[in-house]
Amino acid sequence: MKKTAIIGGGASGLLCAIFCAKSGIHVDMYEQNSKCAKKILVSGNGRCNITNKNLSSNDYFSQNPCFVDFALKEFGFDAFEKFCNSIGLLLDAKDDGRVYPLSNEAKSVASLLISYTKNLGVNFHTDTKITDIKNLLNKYDSVVVATGSEAASHLGGNSDGQEFAKEVGHNIIPTYPSLVQLHLDSKAVKKMSGAKIDGEATLLINNKKELTCKGDILFTDYGVSGFAILDISQSASVALMEHSHVGISINLLPNFNAQMLSANISKVASNMPHFTILDILSGLIPLKIAQALLDELNISASTCADEINIKVAKKIANQLLNWRFEVSDTHGFRHAEVAGGGVDTTEINPKTFESLKQKNLYFCGEVLDVVGKRGGYNFAFAWASGYAAAKHIVEHSK
Repeated sequence: MKKTAIIGGGASGLLCAIFCAKSGIHVDMYEQNSKCAKKILVSGNGRCNITNKNLSSNDYFSQNPCFVDFALKEFGFDAFEKFCNSIGLLLDAKDDGRVYPLSNEAKSVASLLISYTKNLGVNFHTDTKITDIKNLLNKYDSVVVATGSEAASHLGGNSDGQEFAKEVGHNIIPTYPSLVQLHLDSKAVKKMSGAKIDGEATLLINNKKELTCKGDILFTDYGVSGFAILDISQSASVALMEHSHVGISINLLPNFNAQMLSANISKVASNMPHFTILDILSGLIPLKIAQALLDELNISASTCADEINIKVAKKIANQLLNWRFEVSDTHGFRHAEVAGGGVDTTEINPKTFESLKQKNLYFCGEVLDVVGKRGGYNFAFAWASGYAAAKHIVEHSK
């Protein structure tokens, strides 16, 4: 019987183990944590955004963007759904393409995958950290590196897979945190900590607009979080790594334009002469944000409505729609959901995920220089790459 070792019990490792074991291959899975699937458990705020119905290379960032095409075509949404149905894991596809388990619970996904893998006879070696890749290559017919990246280090994220790749001569594309919060060089954010709005964040690289994303924006002690921020963070992280000047413009009220907004402020000021400017703004945005914004503009919060002329109204409206901040850093690998960079994919077979430097050695999932957008894309690539590696291992064993 052919023997395969899989290093890492995350999404790509588990799926690879399942398809290898189903075909009669002896599989040993080595996981450094006491339990597998730790990142699955925390994904999607515990709901597990398991994949996306609409998959293409446009949803991924890599120095070799077309690398994902074959795998996503071979094991795209339909194939993944068929597999899930076969093990009783029903899916719930949303209108925007995001897909969740019908249970709406990450725990049930992890539990089902682990149970099924064990039922197929896969041997789990938990609390076992592999340090010698060459020793494994000598002991097994094939070895799969599915160790993930440095992201979420508190869940075991590390650079082990890249080190293994280096040992056999692979090039490593510099890594960076992605889907991560941003640090802002501003005293105002501390005053707004905990306040949240549905707004729009525009990333500015060397003062030029790079991209704009809508969604919730949460102010924190160090800067900003929320979906709109996570969605611009990949490009921000790369720009910071390249030492570009990185800024963001926050639009607190994207449904208004400057003229509408200044007219609204003037109208309320006229109708409510005894209101303060803080009273007027608190009808539009959270109080903490209103106070910090006025401080930034050097306007006293106690300014009476009858003192607010059109010039002041315009000044406030412009700040509400285009509040600029300098980005000093990301919140780091520990807080990142995923990481970009990794093993250079020009040195990996895109159909089999076998190393072009070392026979019988495979790399799949996040250890590779492939990172997806938010919305289930990173899981989709993990499943697809795990399947592709397993398929080749099985064919090779025959």
